[in-house]
Amino acid sequence: MLRDRERRGVTAAAAKPGAQPREAAPSADPNERVRQLEARVAELEASERKLATERDILRKAAKYFAGETNW
Repeated sequence: MLRDRERRGVTAAAAKPGAQPREAAPSADPNERVRQLEARVAELEASERKLATERDILRKAAKYFAGETNW
């Protein structure tokens, strides 16, 4: 079950009911907050690229296997 959650990108904390999402504590320093937000944006952009790649692979596989169903 843990492996399935990891594969879907769900953390153990997020899988528990009532769990709070992981958020950085707000910083009093605006520069630190900007760095945290930039890091989060970079993390989300990397995740988006990974998901787009996976989606493209799945589309190609579906197209390939749809052509193989000539029984």
